[in-house]
Amino acid sequence: MTSAAPESPLLTRARRTQGWGLGLLTVAALLWVWFVVLLLTPYEQQDGGSACPPLLTSEYVHHDDCVEARDWPGLLALLGGSVPFAAAGAALYAAGAVTQRVAEHLGGKDD
Repeated sequence: MTSAAPESPLLTRARRTQGWGLGLLTVAALLWVWFVVLLLTPYEQQDGGSACPPLLTSEYVHHDDCVEARDWPGLLALLGGSVPFAAAGAALYAAGAVTQRVAEHLGGKDD
């Protein structure tokens, strides 16, 4: 029967870092989902005009007034805003995974 050894501070910090990484990756994924929803849903023009078809349909090309109505800089800002979250999340998760492997390796040498 083995007793449960307390978890090392290095392993605790590694798991916390991985959690932060997953959290940031989740935020980036939610921003990507929001971007896709905006591309796939119909919308109304700002001046109260008729409804425009979704951006990713063939009918969209034939509506000149709808082309001008969609806020492309806002959509691209949403997509660009997800990049820092994705990069930081991937870096934190990878750093946490490496630290966890090192902590497990160092913990296994004590046996």
